[in-house]
Amino acid sequence: MNRRTFIGTSIATAVVASRPAWAAEAHHIERVGLQLYTVRDLMKQDFDGTVAKVAQIGYKEVEFAGYFGKSPQEVRRILDSNKLTSPSEHVPYETVEKKWPETLEAAHTVGQKFIVCPWVDVSQRKEGDGWERAAETFNKAGEAAQKAGVQFAYHNHAFEFEPSEALGGKMPYDFLLAETDPKLVKMEMDLCWITVGGQDPLKYFDRYPGRFPLVHVKDMKKLPKVSASGGQDFGDSLKDMTAVGSGIIDWKRILGQSEKAGIKHYIVEHDKPEAPFESIKISHDYLSKLRF
Repeated sequence: MNRRTFIGTSIATAVVASRPAWAAEAHHIERVGLQLYTVRDLMKQDFDGTVAKVAQIGYKEVEFAGYFGKSPQEVRRILDSNKLTSPSEHVPYETVEKKWPETLEAAHTVGQKFIVCPWVDVSQRKEGDGWERAAETFNKAGEAAQKAGVQFAYHNHAFEFEPSEALGGKMPYDFLLAETDPKLVKMEMDLCWITVGGQDPLKYFDRYPGRFPLVHVKDMKKLPKVSASGGQDFGDSLKDMTAVGSGIIDWKRILGQSEKAGIKHYIVEHDKPEAPFESIKISHDYLSKLRF
């Protein structure tokens, strides 16, 4: 799909994506999103049926973490048939480095306005200049994305809030915010992981207003010991992760600062739910009714 065709055929999607997913007059979330990583095992078995079920539950937006062999054209068709939009997708760091032009083109086809890198490999994080190289990579990717009409963003886990010896004791999250261009590199703040990391999202909203157009919304029954979150083992060690609204995170307090943060998309995620559809329905129903 060329640039002109993309603009001509996607204007409605672009208009929807440009508006915040919350209604200012009532301060509630109009379009609750889901990170499809939450239902990844079901996606492997039945891609079309799983997406349809997500829409039936009431979700209006979905964020991808892989297409499971589907082409961007097929993904767009499935989204359209279920009246869903996909504002964003997650791609590996290696993709940002080596497959960026084709990734941007695919985003145009699907209708996405954000591409998110969710991970910096452990080996790179341990290298003396690992985070510096990550910041440089993100700035370059952000510049290319901006020229293509797409916004680059980075998604955090908990390790970004652990002081890094390579950075002289500075937290990698603070380093990335300071060393990347705020116009080129936005943040998709995972509101659970930052809490697990011992930090307050509101502090970052105050220091970097407008930098957080997407957030991951997930909950914990209780906070684990810091060491329990260090491995980032796909949620295996975080047994107390739970459906949104069933845990300890104060959502009214955090989401009440949505305008300052610049949040446009609220994306539910649960790393490893025992009953995925039940979990995402509880989360959707809670967020749909939440007023802040």
